[in-house]
Amino acid sequence: MSRRFKTLIAAIVIVFFWLPFYALFIMGLARHLLPSAPWFVALLFYALAGSLWIVPIGLSLPWMYREPKKANK
Repeated sequence: MSRRFKTLIAAIVIVFFWLPFYALFIMGLARHLLPSAPWFVALLFYALAGSLWIVPIGLSLPWMYREPKKANK
């Protein structure tokens, strides 16, 4: 698989699947955990949740940019 094709696949998966799923999950979690929480707890929760979405994306970068293996002829 070429690097360009891998980047396209990763972009589609991230934009159309990962980010909407993660956003809805965090909103649902916050709705159940934070209704009566103090403002600073909510701030910490959203700061942590806003930082954690990037972890799976960062893990996909080495796969995307790995050079394709050369076929032995």
